[in-house]
Amino acid sequence: MPGKAPLTILNNRITRCRRCPRLTAHCKQTAKEKTARYRHRPYWGRPVPNLLPASPTDAASARLLIVGLAPGAHGANRTGRMFTGDRSGDFLFEALYRAGFCNQPDSTENGDGLTMTDAAITSAAHCAPPGNRPNTDELNNCAGFLDQTFEALPKLRAVLSLGQIAHRAVLNRYRRSGLVDRLNRYPFAHAAAFTFPDAPTLLCCYHPSQQNTFTGRLTPDMLLNVLKTARAVVSDGV
Repeated sequence: MPGKAPLTILNNRITRCRRCPRLTAHCKQTAKEKTARYRHRPYWGRPVPNLLPASPTDAASARLLIVGLAPGAHGANRTGRMFTGDRSGDFLFEALYRAGFCNQPDSTENGDGLTMTDAAITSAAHCAPPGNRPNTDELNNCAGFLDQTFEALPKLRAVLSLGQIAHRAVLNRYRRSGLVDRLNRYPFAHAAAFTFPDAPTLLCCYHPSQQNTFTGRLTPDMLLNVLKTARAVVSDGV
């Protein structure tokens, strides 16, 4: 029988990871305590794998990689799927649908029919952190997973970082690969774009957290415009 695809193997490694005791404990505790709204629903409560197109061939051919911060405590940590089940995900998937990167405008739970098209979603940290802030050691522990995600996506043409932490995680990946030296040459700014001779174009967007979307710092049109830029980059020459 054929072996498992590299991205499937990687996702299995991610979900089994227990390198960060603080994050492991927080994921489990959050899954135990739940919230009133989901008190009768099971929680995932462990590292969340990459969200990929359905088939291994389509996944490996994805040309856009979206990098978030970390799973939400009662979103992806509950559903087991990136950006699924909370308002940040609602905001993101509506825009992804409008830009043609997924097949439906919402993502409520794993198994709801959502499929990604030409895009994958990962995060700087794969466990839900207390206060939505992974520390430096925890981000470093996940850096290898980000490297392996890049390596398993040879068709990548663009990377979209959602927020400053994700942006720095991608730049650190580029530095580890010898593509950049000084990170401060590529400052995060909404709608910024950075090109490299031998790496995917790096695009920037404010994170679709409620802190940004409820205050109007990030609007649906702002996110959609960045995704339209991503679509243009990945489609160039096709």
